Amino acid sequence: MMGPVARLPWSVTAEERYDIVVVGSGAAGASAALRAAAHGRRVLVVTKASVGSGSTGWAQGGLAAVLDPVQDSARDHVEDTLVAGAGLCDRVAVTALVREAPDAVRELQSMGARFDTNSDGTLQLAREGGHRRPRIVHAGGDATGAEVQRTLDTSLTAAHVPVRERCVALDVVLDKNKRTAGVVVGSVTTDGRLVDFTLIHTSAVVVATGGLGQAYATTTNPREATGDGVALALRAGAKIADAEFVQFHPTAFWQPGGYAGQRLLVSEAVRGEGAVLVDAAGVPVMAGVHPMADLAPRDVVATAIATRLRSAPGGVADHVYLDATSIGPRLLDRFPTIVSACREAGIDPVKELIPVAPAAHFSCGGVVADLDGVSTIPGFFGIGEVARTGVHGANRLASNGVTEGLVAGRKLGEALGKQLPDAGAPTLPDRTGMWIDPNGRRERAEAMSRWVGPLRDHSGLDAMRQSLASVGKRSGDASLEELEATNLHTVSWLITDGAVIREESRGCHRRLDAGAQSPNWVGQIEQQLVTDENVNSIITHQFVRHDAHETGS
Repeated sequence: MMGPVARLPWSVTAEERYDIVVVGSGAAGASAALRAAAHGRRVLVVTKASVGSGSTGWAQGGLAAVLDPVQDSARDHVEDTLVAGAGLCDRVAVTALVREAPDAVRELQSMGARFDTNSDGTLQLAREGGHRRPRIVHAGGDATGAEVQRTLDTSLTAAHVPVRERCVALDVVLDKNKRTAGVVVGSVTTDGRLVDFTLIHTSAVVVATGGLGQAYATTTNPREATGDGVALALRAGAKIADAEFVQFHPTAFWQPGGYAGQRLLVSEAVRGEGAVLVDAAGVPVMAGVHPMADLAPRDVVATAIATRLRSAPGGVADHVYLDATSIGPRLLDRFPTIVSACREAGIDPVKELIPVAPAAHFSCGGVVADLDGVSTIPGFFGIGEVARTGVHGANRLASNGVTEGLVAGRKLGEALGKQLPDAGAPTLPDRTGMWIDPNGRRERAEAMSRWVGPLRDHSGLDAMRQSLASVGKRSGDASLEELEATNLHTVSWLITDGAVIREESRGCHRRLDAGAQSPNWVGQIEQQLVTDENVNSIITHQFVRHDAHETGS
């Protein structure tokens, strides 16, 4: 069965040179660019839409960091992360993240970030699902991501780091020794066409493009989250791992209808303040499911909701309710963004139950890289959600996502600021290539939600693979629509392929036709693209087993 598109049909019309090209302007990309630029490196940031339009700005919960050593400890944060990751976290990576998270928060404060504080000036710390201690830093109640992005945007401007908006990365170009030598980018016109394909000579390409939630019919991700970085990496020959672990946020605001695109996320912190999930019959969803009840890790809560809905309690099979009425008027003070958005949709959460359902939220897998961003291709780096660093394992702990992006960006920017990779002249391949026909994108997203959602089985996964194998391809000029359809097709294939291979239920990958997590599957499925002379491609895979020391099992 043929796999995703391996080559795109571009033709270079111009050339430029930079020390470093950063693809993506969110927490990870901006942090890396700022650090590297501080060392005098010529850095170019390219971003598909406008600065700040990616996932970082939508983050509600906050930043997880141990900032109260009396009530909390690094050991507890590490252990909470390992438990949430269901045996697949890399303990070394998790320990590094937890160790460096407090400094990342303090650096943001020094850059002007305004986090919520107590009357004595200390940071307010909230609690979210999977955390045994309050350790979540927030801003504006539920607008933390927006404050992080504002701070980074302001800092990029002050540092005179050039940012090229409405610019997409199509392919990484290697030298004869398979080292990164450049990246081809294209401009997006106001009517969506791709033009002005430019080869940027560079020995360091940093991919920080965020997630892939738009592969699903319902997601908390913005429309820009189309898996661009993972698809770019796969076409370059990089290894991808843990693609099957897509985290579904348990509480996205539900509204009737099929394909929904981006949905309002109702932060886990609302449950941290006392809200409770109930089904349409009024029965608590999490009673007896997990010792932490409504504050159980996200995979547990999302699975519990999806399982409950299969029996259509109270005659309702597509959503449950979040009861936050016990919080009272304080709800508006703590979560002004959520309350306002719910009211705009016709629900007053201070007095009424909020209809919610799981939605695609975060990709725990991605480009195989360490926390410094180093991938399997010299000079090609992946940081933030686009990377599989081992921090999240099979399920991300709440509010570790933006924190990881900040930490990884700082580490990589510092390393590249001190030393750039070596590279030779770029070798431009034959550009015989194809685009995926964007017609049917909505239907494919609905199929992904139906067959590769919170609950999966072999028959549904096989149907999804057949659907992906039957899509149309074409050559010629293209638009952003074709590029996004091609990238979404690629990541959908990776997720489905990984889900077929992993015959167990673990973290946010749940197979109805397989048992609970098995010791035989303590490891990662690594995927890579292989192309023949006719530009046909298949995804190969290997299972890389972890030992107990690595995972902390």
